[in-house]
Amino acid sequence: MKILLKPNPNPNPNFPSFSLPTKRASLSLSKNPSSLRFLTRTRAGSSAAAAIDEAGLLEMDLRNPALSTSYRPPEIPQPNRTVLEAQAKVCTGPEQTKPLGEEQAIRVLDTILTSARGELKDGVVSEAQLGAFFAAMTIRANAFPEETQWSKGERHAMSIFWPRLAQVLPPEVLFIADPEGTIMGTTSSIGPHYVGQGTAEMRLVGALREVLAGGHLGYEEVQGILRDVLPISIEKDKPAKVSEALLAAFLIGQRMNRETDRELKAYCLAFDDELGPSPIADVNSLTHYGEPYDGNTRFFRSTLFVAAVRACYGESCLLHGVEWMPPKGGVTEGQLLKFMGANTHMSPEQAKKLLEDENVGFSYVSLQEARPSLYSLIGLREHIKKRPPLATSEKVQQFVRARGREAIVAGFYHGGYEDSLLMLMKRRSVHSGLVVKGEEGALSMTTKARSANASKGLPVNHCSGFRSPSSAILSDIDGISRETFSIVVNAEDYGFKPTDTPRTDRSVLRNIELGLAALRGEKGPAYDRIVLNAGMVDHLLGCAGAEDISSALDRAREVIDSGNALKRLMNYIKLSHKVL
Repeated sequence: MKILLKPNPNPNPNFPSFSLPTKRASLSLSKNPSSLRFLTRTRAGSSAAAAIDEAGLLEMDLRNPALSTSYRPPEIPQPNRTVLEAQAKVCTGPEQTKPLGEEQAIRVLDTILTSARGELKDGVVSEAQLGAFFAAMTIRANAFPEETQWSKGERHAMSIFWPRLAQVLPPEVLFIADPEGTIMGTTSSIGPHYVGQGTAEMRLVGALREVLAGGHLGYEEVQGILRDVLPISIEKDKPAKVSEALLAAFLIGQRMNRETDRELKAYCLAFDDELGPSPIADVNSLTHYGEPYDGNTRFFRSTLFVAAVRACYGESCLLHGVEWMPPKGGVTEGQLLKFMGANTHMSPEQAKKLLEDENVGFSYVSLQEARPSLYSLIGLREHIKKRPPLATSEKVQQFVRARGREAIVAGFYHGGYEDSLLMLMKRRSVHSGLVVKGEEGALSMTTKARSANASKGLPVNHCSGFRSPSSAILSDIDGISRETFSIVVNAEDYGFKPTDTPRTDRSVLRNIELGLAALRGEKGPAYDRIVLNAGMVDHLLGCAGAEDISSALDRAREVIDSGNALKRLMNYIKLSHKVL
């Protein structure tokens, strides 16, 4: 790689409805707020709160549980917004990266310099931000095509600021910015000789040299590094295993280089045994739902309600995720359940018992309880801005196993990742796997007609996957030839009227309102979306009784209209606090 810089010293009626409040004052909470208290502050919401209270459900301690943004852990420091905006442009792939103009580059580098000198009063640039930003700049210089390498403005800005930055940035960041001394000119000499501190960091630095050059790593190497450096300690008085700048550079660098299958498998499987073997539920069929952990910011999220529907006829469902995850920080199943009063901190063993309960049949597991090492990365993930490899691999998890058949369903948005997800599902040795390109990258299909301004690449409602013969058992699945399929689901073909997906715009309460109304049998877009996703998933996964699509859809409608699905959801909320 040629030197980019020259030295420059000048630098149903059985559950009452509740309405979304319209007055800002109705969002006012007491000193110890809860969803129940929140509901009682609205006239329409008082009946719902009474029903929840009568069911014996516990209150929650949230600041403003109506909005997804309130679920962000308050202990995570806020990233510097100026640098974060730049990261959004440069910490991405070789085709997606948008080089900075000179004005923005100067503003960013000046902010970094001011922060490194200790002169920035608010919004200090974190170690993770420094690692992610300079890793992106290095990978772009070393490995990206010409159109997404450094712009003239970036080169000029760096020539002004680098001599001063080199005097104040920590050595690990200087290494990330110029690992081989080939980018920044004669003012950069630390990179080629940097080795890190401690065994874990030395191993990470060695791997980073390959990543920063645009290269890839082996399965064992990635797994070894992850196990060495995680979990991240949140205790201030406990020394970190490695610099967060190095770890951030590693995570964003692997994503920018587009992970290989072996690298993704390492992320997916690295912590399978962190808390011991996964419990095995005594159920005939279990579907693992891999929704994007960072949630929905615009549209109705239906998967929780779909799970309640499918559980009614023996298709047990396990949801997993977190309450809040960057970069979107949208509505998640964890938020929906917590707002309604459910226990969202059950262990996998407790979740197993609710899967087996004939009155429930579905459950939710938080990453915090199942994989604490991976959960410890949430704060760092916000500071690197873009999604790391874990955003793909965490969708393909089995926190509880099943005695019978297993399937995994996951959502995706960016082209190419559907193949990676299906590869990981096959590695999990499940009987069936399905990837769905839903709105916002979620896994829910929509009844909305495709517009002329549809997203590039595969259309929304694209589904692809594999399924095994119904006679297959888990022990011999790897010896069975799987049937593969690829289809774009057109809801109109199955009798659905084209309707826009209901908007929720980060409102947890609005999402619940829509879902509960649908489970009460209220017809409309939310009801249709739940029916479509229950029936089509049953059919595409090869579930019993779903060979005919129309029959599968009718079955979903029947359990909703009978009130059975709503009853199961209410049972889950109540029993989640009683399971031992």
